[in-house]
Amino acid sequence: MPYYKLTYFPVKALGEPIRFLFSYGGVDFVDDRFDQADWPKIKPTTPFGQVPILEVDGKKVCQSTAICRYLAKQFGLAGKDDWEALEIDAAVDTIHDLRAKIAAHHYENNATAKAEKLAAAKELVPFYVQRLDEQVKRNGGYLVGGKLSWADIVLVGLLDYLNFMSGHNIIENAVNLKALEAKVLAQPGIKAWVAKRPKTDL
Repeated sequence: MPYYKLTYFPVKALGEPIRFLFSYGGVDFVDDRFDQADWPKIKPTTPFGQVPILEVDGKKVCQSTAICRYLAKQFGLAGKDDWEALEIDAAVDTIHDLRAKIAAHHYENNATAKAEKLAAAKELVPFYVQRLDEQVKRNGGYLVGGKLSWADIVLVGLLDYLNFMSGHNIIENAVNLKALEAKVLAQPGIKAWVAKRPKTDL
């Protein structure tokens, strides 16, 4: 079994879908959470000045989506053929588009720009959530193919972060997405991880 180490800030955010995938797969990994104050020292040692970083037997790679896709292939969650894999990729990219819309106003410091980005998010976020909810309904309770894929795990793994940035539960009125969240969180490995993970807001 390879030695896996995930290095990230001491939060869920972009690290949590990766932790969910390891937990789903029943694979041990080192959950390396560094202190926020140490980031200026750590940043120059990373491949591209960003985290999360996955280390596999001493080899390091960044980019959370690429890491998730790699692990999904290990655990049979990447689609049964190229088309299904494409649909999963498209769903994941859409989820990250949604994250970008929310993050744009959350991380904006300029008051005028923040108000503009918040107004845009208030229009776009419900649209994205509605479309994703409809997609889950069409696909038998999952985002793609009527079965669990890494797209579902990415969405649910990011929800706490998205809700934190939004200031409310963005899927509170999305019946199908709420049912999907419950199914993902009921996966034995993920359920065990959620019960023991460090408590953080985002």
